[in-house]
Amino acid sequence: MEKIIEQTFTVPFRYQVCFLEGIFNVNNPMLADFLDNGKKAKAFFVVDSGVADAFPNLLNEITDYAKAYENKFLLSTAPLVVEGGEISKNDETIFKKIVDATSIFGIDRHSYIVGIGGGAVLDMVGFAAAISHRGIRHIRIPTTVLSQNDSGVGVKNGINSYGKKNYLGTFAPPYAVINDFNFLTTLDDRDWRSGISEAIKVALIKDLSFFEWLEEHADQLANRVMEPMQELIIRCAQMHMDHIAGKDPFETGSARPLDFGHWAAHKLEHLTHYQVRHGEAVAIGIALDSTYSYLNGMISQADLMRIINLIKTLGFEIYHPELSGQALLKGLEEFREHLGGELTITLLESLGKGVEVHQMDNDLILKSIDHLKLFHLENLVARS
Repeated sequence: MEKIIEQTFTVPFRYQVCFLEGIFNVNNPMLADFLDNGKKAKAFFVVDSGVADAFPNLLNEITDYAKAYENKFLLSTAPLVVEGGEISKNDETIFKKIVDATSIFGIDRHSYIVGIGGGAVLDMVGFAAAISHRGIRHIRIPTTVLSQNDSGVGVKNGINSYGKKNYLGTFAPPYAVINDFNFLTTLDDRDWRSGISEAIKVALIKDLSFFEWLEEHADQLANRVMEPMQELIIRCAQMHMDHIAGKDPFETGSARPLDFGHWAAHKLEHLTHYQVRHGEAVAIGIALDSTYSYLNGMISQADLMRIINLIKTLGFEIYHPELSGQALLKGLEEFREHLGGELTITLLESLGKGVEVHQMDNDLILKSIDHLKLFHLENLVARS
């Protein structure tokens, strides 16, 4: 006997990305409203240590806020402070602390796990939330430019494992994302700058007018003017969410257009033991794939120089000594392996328009690296 039973169903996903200043002001009910499920739900807060250090009264503010809205939600326990940055994704004992807490404090599927921090911490907290009870509602409160305009508004969660970035992870949309611009005020210059690379990325592959806007406001952005940064974050987040609403939000295919410049960036992060931060590596990866697009006859030299000049004006480096040799080229295969199927890389057909290719010439990649090294050396001479 042979029989096949089939069923098809659709699960809608909906979440809001909100922008404000002063999320824990007791006169602002936004967060409490998200946590209010009508049953005094438990909320478990996980805080990036860098944020806790920069805002020493934050933990008290969380406690005071919970007390002010105890009719809507309850703290399951004191907030957990975890080490920030990529180490939170490299050390599996950190995400295990969150999973342990769900068991110890009875944090169930009707509770909330609230992550406060940079993109790496939010990736890790989201992964812990997604695998506990097969999914606990997760609210993200991003605190860096990169997490507010890119990683924190998406549907990916994960940790690094087996020497590979984001090897373990899930696609699990957040319950809500709340961007508080006040958190940006204490960022060091590297973290302020890093998130801008993701804006360059999405502008180059999707929106020429946004790229031109970045050129126009590059000096202001480099000098930490808040108003254009807020506009950048909102525009970039909107474009990211528009992409997610497209035909393949969970990346079941082989294409990852929003990872333009990322195949080299992910490998460069690993090769430098994460001394090069994600946004810095993405800027170099964008420069590399843009140079490759030029040498491959896809964009003009003038277009390439506009890209390079924008990256440099914003304060990024376009070359690193680890950006050479066969070790970097392994990142191309690892990028393919991450999705499976055929290699799919986004390059530039023109400024504001990406195009997918399924193979890259290793010799041309190495030649592109040589070009970046030359640009870098010329820049050093100009500085001196």
